[in-house]
Amino acid sequence: MRLDLKPPEEVSPSIEGRAGELREKLEAIAKEMRLDIVRMIGLAGSGHPGGSLSCVEILVSLYFYKMRHRPDDPTWPERDRFVLSKGHAAPALYAVLARCGYFDREELWGLRKLGYMLQGHPSMNTPGVEICTGSLGQGLAAATGMALAARLDSLDYRAFALIGDGESQEGEIWESAMFAAHHRVNNLVGILDRNRLQIDGPCCDVMELEPLADKWRAFGWKVQEVDGHDVLEICRALDSTDALAGPYMIIAHTVKGKGVSFMENVVDFHGKAPTPEEMERALKEIEES
Repeated sequence: MRLDLKPPEEVSPSIEGRAGELREKLEAIAKEMRLDIVRMIGLAGSGHPGGSLSCVEILVSLYFYKMRHRPDDPTWPERDRFVLSKGHAAPALYAVLARCGYFDREELWGLRKLGYMLQGHPSMNTPGVEICTGSLGQGLAAATGMALAARLDSLDYRAFALIGDGESQEGEIWESAMFAAHHRVNNLVGILDRNRLQIDGPCCDVMELEPLADKWRAFGWKVQEVDGHDVLEICRALDSTDALAGPYMIIAHTVKGKGVSFMENVVDFHGKAPTPEEMERALKEIEES
């Protein structure tokens, strides 16, 4: 099921009155994306399923509800920009781009394979990818620059950046936070995928982030916290950013490996691809959910 993209002047600022239909459509897309993510990583034999599965509803809400973009014109100057700062979750980005129509869905099955387009981390050679990412901490800075460029170019697009919570231990994240608040970059929206796990274990054991929301507020950002798997909560939070009183940070509480029981909250699946048997088991679970 596909939620039709509308030209920017026709995008509704409110979901009220169509919430039930919207939830059904976005959740259907999210389910299909989870199937694609598991299959492409399983076929590749490498990749990062945990953090890809945790951010599915976030990407669906951005690309099929909030962001202005044109899959048939990826460089449209007035498009909203999206930066996947946690670049290891590239399979989730590829899945949503394919669903939108930026490239043929068959490309997904060539993930991480020589001679194919989709690299292990986002590359600007892929239609719809704004910037190469993967070195953690840099994506929010890049999105801040894109948002500031809109002001300098007298354009009204916005920049959205998805960051990880393990990534939030990086100093460059907080440099970007200071810069964006100081320069009142009000068309910048950060979304933090708060799944509480990173490659070395629980974030609280590696380096505690709390009180996370208070830290962002102290840096001058408007902050909201949402259930990162509830598409309507995410959409409403995104709608609140239309006031352009940012920068904004949406802390989305998520589950690493969401949708696959044996991957959920299991740190090993941060960067462990499912075996062929695990892939089939995971696909069956998602299909029957």
